[in-house]
Amino acid sequence: MADVPKLKITLLGAGQEVGRSCCVLQYRGRTIVCDAGVHPAYSGIASLPFIDDLDWSTVDVLLITHFHLDHAAALTYIMEKTNFRDGKGKVYMTHPTKALHKFMMQDFVRMSTSSTDTLFTPIEMSMSLASIIPVSAHQVITPCPGVTFTPYHAGHVLGACMFLIDIAGLKILYTGDYSREEDRHLVKAEIPPIHPDVLIVESTYGVQSHEPREDKEARFTNLVHSIIRRGGHVLMPTFALGRAQELLLILDEYWTKHPDLHNVPIYYASSLARKCMAVYQTYIHTMNSNIRTRFAKRDNPFVFKHITNVPATRGWERKIAEGPPCVVLASPGFMQSGPSRELLELWAPDSRNGLIVTGYSIEGTMARDILTEPEEITTVKGNTIPRKLSVDYISFSAHVDYSQNSEFMELVKPQHIVLVHGEATGMGRLKAAMQDRYKSRDEEIKIHTPRNLETLELTFRSERVAKAIGTLASKPPQPNDVISGLLVSKDYSYTLLDPRDLRDFAGLTTCVVTQRQKVALGVGWDLVRWHLEGMFGSVEEGVDKDGVLTMRVMGAVDIKHTQERELTLEWDSSASNDMIADSTLALITGIDKSPASVKLTTNSHAHTHAPKHAHPHADITDPVTRIQRLAWFLEEHFDSVELHMPEEMEVEESSEVEREPALLVQIYEAEAIINLRTMTVTSTSEPLRKRVEAVLDMAVSTVSSLSESFTAGAPLQVDEAAHTGEADKEKPPSSPSSVPLLAEHAEESKGTAGTTQDASAVDAETKPEPEKSTDDHAQAADGGTNQNAQTGEQGEEGDEGEEDDDDDEEDAILEVHA
Repeated sequence: MADVPKLKITLLGAGQEVGRSCCVLQYRGRTIVCDAGVHPAYSGIASLPFIDDLDWSTVDVLLITHFHLDHAAALTYIMEKTNFRDGKGKVYMTHPTKALHKFMMQDFVRMSTSSTDTLFTPIEMSMSLASIIPVSAHQVITPCPGVTFTPYHAGHVLGACMFLIDIAGLKILYTGDYSREEDRHLVKAEIPPIHPDVLIVESTYGVQSHEPREDKEARFTNLVHSIIRRGGHVLMPTFALGRAQELLLILDEYWTKHPDLHNVPIYYASSLARKCMAVYQTYIHTMNSNIRTRFAKRDNPFVFKHITNVPATRGWERKIAEGPPCVVLASPGFMQSGPSRELLELWAPDSRNGLIVTGYSIEGTMARDILTEPEEITTVKGNTIPRKLSVDYISFSAHVDYSQNSEFMELVKPQHIVLVHGEATGMGRLKAAMQDRYKSRDEEIKIHTPRNLETLELTFRSERVAKAIGTLASKPPQPNDVISGLLVSKDYSYTLLDPRDLRDFAGLTTCVVTQRQKVALGVGWDLVRWHLEGMFGSVEEGVDKDGVLTMRVMGAVDIKHTQERELTLEWDSSASNDMIADSTLALITGIDKSPASVKLTTNSHAHTHAPKHAHPHADITDPVTRIQRLAWFLEEHFDSVELHMPEEMEVEESSEVEREPALLVQIYEAEAIINLRTMTVTSTSEPLRKRVEAVLDMAVSTVSSLSESFTAGAPLQVDEAAHTGEADKEKPPSSPSSVPLLAEHAEESKGTAGTTQDASAVDAETKPEPEKSTDDHAQAADGGTNQNAQTGEQGEEGDEGEEDDDDDEEDAILEVHA
């Protein structure tokens, strides 16, 4: 059995951790990478994913879900400083993500140029940006043969998307960071219309639950107001893009409703955010209906009335810190460095000030450490200062909580769930909770929590579906219909086509290879036919379009008497036809050395080598003999088998079914009747009927020749259109243009050899019936040649009386089958 393809999932980052997301998918020779971020808690090379564990030149597609640093900041390094550029890989992200990614990377390079841990230069960043291909939501993309993907809205931040990836029919949904709650400006994550086989989903919050948005906003604004009333400064560390815009919308609306706060400034400490506001205004159409409605009324929600950008002068942090109460949104969100860290160190010793952490904090960062409310904190320079400012945590993080995440998993209905982007403890609790939910409903969903560099292998046994198109699809198939055509495999998809449609639908053409083999002939033509009938059963005989004497074996191989001492074998090449041609050639070349040939040609004769009787292994042309052999076969299995033939006097009185010859099989009290005309079995006992049918099939195939059981091609015919002139002169006027002409020649040659053949037998041979009734017609139509072969010496001595009796009996049988 062929090896079942396995999906390999390897996490180069975000495996039982939050940060440096990088997921590698490998299936059927294709490699897809989802996200390429850095770890915010580390710097330089240490912040990168484990990129050395992948040959990046083999990557076919690299997909970026959104612009956050922990999902996209390592992209330039991979594109410019690994062998990714030596391969044919392509990079995709949505239009808003590409626009914002540019500004994020410019800021990332600027912040790291002063450090020895610079990952790449501005020139390398610009070169990588030029190679990124932007896509739109719901756009189906085929980056390489056998792979397609479709982006769907993921909420979280502007431009964020989840990717539904199809690799050779295997569907994988990679969510990245997503949110199922619609906020003030973003839509919530979509549910893809197709159920994937594998869901790779974030587990950032584990089993935690968020409080309702209205309650959260009220608690947030009340807390800000209370800090202002006590004369303090409010610090909110946020990332430049994403949640900052949501907080600005909330504060601007609250300030509008409270005139007493109009003299309290709100500073947005991010030069990057000012640049990116134009992007937000450009992609209004990707936001929720509330923002689109306001924008349609010429009310741009991102033109804030109470928000002020900080002055672009050096030392502004100290000026604001020593000034009157204010609110400052400063980046970065994890407070590892930058304006947010400087303001924290300036305001920490004053108890009037307050810090509000509004997003998820990664372990190892100052934002996570300060949530424990330590008495002292360490500055960037290594000094220790007291911490007296208040610390509060209100999550505006656009990540799903447990209820949203579990609901999403149940709606998507995957076979496998892979948890990523979460700490080991929270991820383990989420896995246990989901397993309990599925177990209570008797659903078998496998949940995996791989670590970094731990390859997860998943096996799928899916049905391969072939689509019938073109001519084959013009008529809807009915139950039990057999549809045949050419199976075309392309990019792991299968199509069933009529050969005539191959050029139109597949861009391919067909050709027929005709093979010819010449053989020296040292025996008579009739002796060749005699041996062929012994091997293959009935053989069609006649002339081809050029008037050359021809025999056709199993509708596939033509043996032509091209010259006096030469035969030519001709056939259309195929696996089955080549096999028939090989056996035919082997048979013909061995005729002159066959003992049977010597015996047949040693008798005294009048200048002819034609055999006097049929080959003992030729087709059984006598229906009585065929029925007798069927009865013998059945007797070996059932002991009691009786032949029922209708009497002439009962024909008028009996029903139509009773007038047909039948075999009666009896076992104990049960009986089964085999209709010898239709070869059907009837019985009141269903087990006996099925058993008799099975044995009957074996019996029919045993007594049938190769030509009766298998036909590789069409019956031998003469091309009438091509030979209306010359061929008609050579043929008798009454001769038809196809097989009957061949039958005439066969009768003539048989008459010369002193053998006879019933006219109805010739008719039956020249008019092939559908395969299901081949055996029935063979019983009714075959002549009495095998009867002579069975009588042996009596046939050779010319016992005419017995032949006449046989003919009478044969005629009676043929009447029944008419």
